Amino acid sequence: MKLTIISHTEHYKQPDGTIVGWGPTVSEINHLAQDFEEIYHVAFLHSGTPPPSSLPYTSSKIKFVPLKPVGGEGIGAKLKTVLHIPKIVSIVRKTLKNVDVFQLRAPTGIGVFLIPYLTFFSNKKGWFKYAGNWNQENPPLGYALQRWMLKHQKRKVTINGTWPAQPKHCLTFENPCLTKKEREEGLEVTQNKLFEPPFTFCFVGRLEDAKGVQRIIDAFRNQDSLEKVKAIHFIGNGEKMTDYQKQSDGFGLPVVFHGFLERQEVFEIYKNAQFLMLPSTASEGFPKVIAEAMNFGCLPIVSAVSSIGQYINQINGFIVNPCTAAGLKQLLSQVILMDSLSLKTKAKNSHIVVKDFTFENYQHRIKAEILN
Repeated sequence: MKLTIISHTEHYKQPDGTIVGWGPTVSEINHLAQDFEEIYHVAFLHSGTPPPSSLPYTSSKIKFVPLKPVGGEGIGAKLKTVLHIPKIVSIVRKTLKNVDVFQLRAPTGIGVFLIPYLTFFSNKKGWFKYAGNWNQENPPLGYALQRWMLKHQKRKVTINGTWPAQPKHCLTFENPCLTKKEREEGLEVTQNKLFEPPFTFCFVGRLEDAKGVQRIIDAFRNQDSLEKVKAIHFIGNGEKMTDYQKQSDGFGLPVVFHGFLERQEVFEIYKNAQFLMLPSTASEGFPKVIAEAMNFGCLPIVSAVSSIGQYINQINGFIVNPCTAAGLKQLLSQVILMDSLSLKTKAKNSHIVVKDFTFENYQHRIKAEILN
């Protein structure tokens, strides 16, 4: 069986000609290659230097089909997307002729016209993966339109979380991000990890206010027990990174800004940290970084946005409520003073929760619940 995946995943060409793409998506496709004769990935090819989080494909069965990047804010960007619709549809149509089944990853700018195209003009077997917040109350117009279209068509849709009045063709799927070997390694790390001050915290994601970076800085700068904090690691990048750095230095916080890191480098930080923080108010599905961190004994300190609250609770982590700097400060004050045994017990429970986030489980469910 042959598969076409259509996404907005950013790809880059290295000096030696190797194509690399955003790590989490490429890792997922590398594992799917075990179950397909060929995989064609139709996605955007950008110019410039790829970030360290980018990865190459590991199988010759995977063929990259480049699209010229489109999308963005403003009328000009929207008009550019409209002008490229015929070209994008043509590439998708030609690629589909080579395969038996497709997957479209949404929400994405091109999904606004590709979902109806695939719904009405393709008889190929296929499914849609909606990676955003399926239950978002006031989503952007494009996201709302794509979600509505996916609810009102017959093909399977994989979504994050379980929701009231969820259509039967919409299947709750965990985002795959861990191998069996990493699960075993994570168990050993969790069992041996010490939960005694001074503690190490980390954040992984886009450095922006919506993700909670400003809330984290404000919560720690007003923290009375800062001597119990060894380090706060920020992994990722964003337009406000320099501003966040200046604030942290001015407040005397033990903060390290790493920028983008390779996957294994991120895992090393998880292994040495006790807590992952993601007090986000952004549109989330279920961020893979939460599952990855929990696998290595990092207790999640997160908001309950989207499906996150369906996995994280007082037994295996901490929910920031209200999701404000003051709410986070109050929660941190309690967390820092908790006894090590209670934190250790939470960490063990946390590791168990992410057992379903393996690539193996994802591959099994794709074959059993979608392809069959």
